[in-house]
Amino acid sequence: MTFSRTLRLAAFAALALAAVVACKREPTPPPSTATPPPAAAATSGDYDEHSYAEPDKVAIDDLALALAIDFDTRTLAGTATYTLDWRDPEAMELVLDTRDLAIERVEGEAEGGAWQPLQHTLAARDALLGSKLTIAAPERNARIRVSYRTSPEASGLQWLDAAMTQGKATPFMFSQSQAIHARSWVPLQDTPRVRYTYSAEVTAPAEVMVLMSADNDPAAARDGSYSFRMPQKIPSYLMAIAAGDLVFKPISARSGVWAEPAAVDGAVAEFADTEKMIATTEALYGPYRWERYDLLLLPPSFPFGGMENPRLSFITPTVVVGDKSLVSLIAHELAHSWSGNLVTNSSAKDGWLNEGFTSYVENRIVEALYGKELSDMEYVIARNALATEIKDMPPELQALAVRPGVMKDPDEGLSGVSYDKGAWFLQFLEERFGRAEFDVFLRGYFDHFAFQSISTATFVDYARTHLLEKYPGKVTMAEFDTWLYEPGIPAGAPKVLSRRFGVVDTARLGWLGSAQLPPPVITDAWVTQEWVHFLEGMPETLTTVQLSQLDTSYAFTGTPNGEIAMRWYPLAVRSGYVQANPAIAAFLQKIGRRKLIMPTYEALVATEGGLALAKDVFARARPGYHPITTASVEKVIAEAKPVASSGMAPAPPAIDATVVAPEPERPAMPVADGDPTRPAPAKR
Repeated sequence: MTFSRTLRLAAFAALALAAVVACKREPTPPPSTATPPPAAAATSGDYDEHSYAEPDKVAIDDLALALAIDFDTRTLAGTATYTLDWRDPEAMELVLDTRDLAIERVEGEAEGGAWQPLQHTLAARDALLGSKLTIAAPERNARIRVSYRTSPEASGLQWLDAAMTQGKATPFMFSQSQAIHARSWVPLQDTPRVRYTYSAEVTAPAEVMVLMSADNDPAAARDGSYSFRMPQKIPSYLMAIAAGDLVFKPISARSGVWAEPAAVDGAVAEFADTEKMIATTEALYGPYRWERYDLLLLPPSFPFGGMENPRLSFITPTVVVGDKSLVSLIAHELAHSWSGNLVTNSSAKDGWLNEGFTSYVENRIVEALYGKELSDMEYVIARNALATEIKDMPPELQALAVRPGVMKDPDEGLSGVSYDKGAWFLQFLEERFGRAEFDVFLRGYFDHFAFQSISTATFVDYARTHLLEKYPGKVTMAEFDTWLYEPGIPAGAPKVLSRRFGVVDTARLGWLGSAQLPPPVITDAWVTQEWVHFLEGMPETLTTVQLSQLDTSYAFTGTPNGEIAMRWYPLAVRSGYVQANPAIAAFLQKIGRRKLIMPTYEALVATEGGLALAKDVFARARPGYHPITTASVEKVIAEAKPVASSGMAPAPPAIDATVVAPEPERPAMPVADGDPTRPAPAKR
């Protein structure tokens, strides 16, 4: 939100930044009841129960793709060629993960270079894991090639008609591979245990620019034929593709923005601090090892805040609000270039190794660039949300290192436990060992395990040697185990307080008791975290008179800031504030980001009138929602148990039948230019 006072411009340098992160804090998709592959479930070692692959026997070392993009049929079609590392001398089968792929032909390369057919079996489809593809390779071919075609309903791809884009002239397609959606557009060993290099030859309509999580050339010609190479080894969930009317503008020599033409200038201005973030993280944890760090601004249907695809982070447009208020999302996705992309968890049950480390590094970036007060507010918001989330969470999912067989769906690992309890654990270690010592440890950890996938047990072994035994008497092994394997937050967890939140709490309590809003001299200086804290501390419901007073003063209804909207609209729904219904409908149709919209859907379905509104809005918004978002909304509506109420007004007339790019809107409330924010409760 913009605010024109000169005073706010002075505040910008000190306060800008600290948004919700991408891969950070998005609502967890519906859990699956699928069981792990029997072979994996019978193993007690470091296996991945969410993959059929058997990388201990044979692993993909390199992948070469040749794909054609067809917007008319909404499919990708072509070949995947694997260079294989046969590890078990007795192995004669390659097992791949697939989901809804049409397998047309499988071939192996013979010694003379000729390609010969190989027998293969595609197993029945599991609702979560997809179909196991078993390829018989009695000659243990060095290379195997699979010809295939994706389904128009592939869970890892979204296809948008031209009308659903900002330019409304060219269709758009993008992927979302995490956690196990890569298997829906490439037959793979879809497990983070396996890292491989890849290349791709992609054809597309001439008017479409194609990008991948690889060596995108900022000066590449838009000619319908594109070549890519990823020379660093990555896990499958980091493979990404996008195609649309995309142009590039630089931020620095090694960073820039890809976006639709009408959006690129605004995004470059919004993300201008990216190079500073890279340099700050390098000073803390060592060199950036991926050469370029570019950002792709996606349409608003992107279901997450961001995705840390190496070299090309995918970013939601909901963070571009014109005042740099939500760009700490970039700090989070950038931090993944060290924690997650460089050193990766080997399975979902160790997801905290990605997200906990990244959330900690993100906060260190924010503190280094924008000050400790801002980072403290971030920690308070995150930990308050975590406390709320784990109240209803099974104890076994509250551990950082989840026991085998507990996590049915890998997306269950993308909760506040992985992100915020994980970051809290690292802050605990920092406090006990000292920041200087812990920074040396963390930098050494990134160097030691660079381009590897590891388990919690591997981390513990490394930490025992390089922390616990190096600095005896600081932390016991029992304390380590409590953080990693026990539910809840350990009693010795460090506390963080925010002086500025104390002022917010006083203002809220004063208003609730006297109906007197705090004076503008106080609220004019509030940044987004303070407004978030103000709303999150409200009672479950308010009177319509109270809501009207807040809305009149602060224009919460219709705010262009999704972080405010995701907290204001559920409160309005629970309180029967029907004046907000048209804006709620517009918001749910305009935005497909799950974190921002799911709290409002969940509030709506609690009453009969709200459920009717939710169904009506969803019917109109659905064509533009990503499959992941669609599944989440469908589940909430299907499981609704509404109570009778007359509080909700009938659904308003249709505002738009699709998710569209955000249009400029009036400021939601007076806030400082560059006001920082970071979303709190909902996870991916």
